[in-house]
Amino acid sequence: MTHKALDATALDTLFREARSYNRWSQAAVSTQTLHALYDLLKFGPTSANCCPARFVFVTTPAAKSKLVACLSPGNVVKVEQAPVTVIIGMDEDFYEKIPKLFPQRPQIAEMFKGPAGPVHMMRNATLQGAYLMLAARALALDCGPMSGFDNAKLDQAFFFGTSIKSNFICALGTGTTEELYPRNPRLDFDEACSIV
Repeated sequence: MTHKALDATALDTLFREARSYNRWSQAAVSTQTLHALYDLLKFGPTSANCCPARFVFVTTPAAKSKLVACLSPGNVVKVEQAPVTVIIGMDEDFYEKIPKLFPQRPQIAEMFKGPAGPVHMMRNATLQGAYLMLAARALALDCGPMSGFDNAKLDQAFFFGTSIKSNFICALGTGTTEELYPRNPRLDFDEACSIV
């Protein structure tokens, strides 16, 4: 298969013009769009295709109220305004799905049961959260990722009795320019990279 580089418009959408939004319009996000979002992000690579992330799309007033109760004060309005906030969780028992997800070597699940498991879980669930943001932008959604919340309280509210723990959250919808700061600098190539 021959690959072509994305055009400038697509790169602007995914990276150069994309922002992390703090305030939201009331434009709805459909269930169909959330399904399409997952159907894109699920193809992002993870170690041994382990796919440890689990996603909870918070859309109803009751669920939003539960989530708001777990947030740092600076994130409350962000979540209250956003039509959807997704909780990116991670399943501590993710290795149980390995026989389905990596049938070439199902025995690798044993490695993930050991001390290497939590590191792989965190790394790969975080990657999947990043894939979610890129997929959202590709579907014309804006993103507002956040880590300002009480993980233990959120886990009690949304994942009690399960093997899932929270990683981070991300508001989704149509962002507005309210509370949108000028883009901050990024490191230049020579500050962040080397070629050896």
